Amino acid sequence: MKKCNILGIGHFVPNKILTNKDLEKIVDTSDEWITTRTGIKQRHLVEKETCSDLAFKASLNALKDANLTPEDLTHILIATFTPDAYVPNASTVLQAKLGLKNIPCFDVNAACTGFLYALELARGICAIHEKAKVLVVASEILSSRMNLQDRTTCVLFGDAAGAIIVSRASSSNIKIKDVRLKADGTLGNLLTVIGGGSMHPPQLGKIIDEKYFVQMKGREVFKHAVRSMASICEEILENNNLSSKDINLFIPHQANIRIIEALAKKLDLSLDKVYINVQNYGNTSAASIPLALSEAYEKNKIRKGDKVLLVAFGGGFTWGASILEF
Repeated sequence: MKKCNILGIGHFVPNKILTNKDLEKIVDTSDEWITTRTGIKQRHLVEKETCSDLAFKASLNALKDANLTPEDLTHILIATFTPDAYVPNASTVLQAKLGLKNIPCFDVNAACTGFLYALELARGICAIHEKAKVLVVASEILSSRMNLQDRTTCVLFGDAAGAIIVSRASSSNIKIKDVRLKADGTLGNLLTVIGGGSMHPPQLGKIIDEKYFVQMKGREVFKHAVRSMASICEEILENNNLSSKDINLFIPHQANIRIIEALAKKLDLSLDKVYINVQNYGNTSAASIPLALSEAYEKNKIRKGDKVLLVAFGGGFTWGASILEF
């Protein structure tokens, strides 16, 4: 595999904030209940923005960090399950907003693992095309799939986007050391958004039902998430002759503080090595990892020579991990 690097990192979150206190007025819940079970205190939600709007702003920030212009890009990938529309796909809409034509664009749907799936695809593109500069964006409008009558799920999600630019260019100090991906479709019924697909198509005159929103069997998802993420982290570390002691910063999918704490314990990582921002943004699905990575990078939480371990778990089920070296 040709070596790949990250040239720039950026993120964007909408301005509107929905706190736990705000949710108390909407659904039968409380700040104490949400905080204790999830660690979430607030989440950012769009007002009129779309998936491609957030992606566009995150992309501009990544391009600025890389000292590049949109014209330098050769490919665009968007990880999302909440695009502006089914057709056209979100990546082509983003392409137009960036003022570009002709370069290939495609969307990746692996739910919360989408960013890592897109990262691996970007590595493949760079292996084939020596001069490729691939924009990888994860952008989600989870508020569009939140059922405000379901207190077990509506408290969990937020909207955000994160972006990176991947290339074989040797000028970057951020190296993608490895990516590992897995999936198990036999467990797909535990976390779903069925409404609108060919299995549950919309019909004129029919009301939208709960199948159009995120439905999750929380306890089962928790169990599989911790086990699967711990296993793939151990695998990628072993394959790179590393142990958890070699990791300077651990960035797990920001879904739930209890999952994060259980995962850190399984990997024998102290929480001071774990980057946690779930309290500020909630679960932003595919955007979770690049948002946290960009924020940690911006706050100088990552130093030269640091090894950073990323891991995510999402519907499908899908899961994956990556090691970066700064």
